[in-house]
Amino acid sequence: MTGVRPLGIDGAWVLEPEVFPDERGSFHEWYRARELREATGYGLDLAQANCSVSRRGVLRGVHFADVPPGQAKYVTCVRGAVLDVVVDLRMGSPGFGRWETVPLDDDARHAVFLAEGLGHAFLALTDDATVVYLCSTGYAPEREHQVHPLDPDLGIVWPEGLRPALSPKDARAPSLAQAQASGLLPSYAACLERYERLRGLGG
Repeated sequence: MTGVRPLGIDGAWVLEPEVFPDERGSFHEWYRARELREATGYGLDLAQANCSVSRRGVLRGVHFADVPPGQAKYVTCVRGAVLDVVVDLRMGSPGFGRWETVPLDDDARHAVFLAEGLGHAFLALTDDATVVYLCSTGYAPEREHQVHPLDPDLGIVWPEGLRPALSPKDARAPSLAQAQASGLLPSYAACLERYERLRGLGG
């Protein structure tokens, strides 16, 4: 793996593997626990692996989970291309409300790791865009929530020329202000406590 660099949002990293192409195709190591642990201070306790296939224009997110335990994610695109988005939804965080985009595709083969408490979304830029992500906790609908990805106050800049297609659930999601007022958002203090506990466990 050639590099793990932090994004501008605390708790998020982009992983840039070395890809080895030849006449047969290509090979790369898309996940290495040691490099991730060295960058983050703790590893990914794998509980579930998901695969999502989307047609061009499909927008999924912004999704997040209650902390504790939260849900860390390690995300890559194995076919096509998506615009991946990390959003700081942690109440009290110095970067609260900030977002950052990372292109993920089947050429550069980059991956994104986001810690518990951060929001995640992506927009499919191609048909059959296939996203694979590893999760630190399993699916638990009672602990999982959404913020509307087109909330003008959140202000995520999506690519022009695409009309985002949302699921009914995501289309009904509250704005950032509504989620904040209703107490849905995780606290930054609880997230920091969670990160320190995981570092202490060595996991």
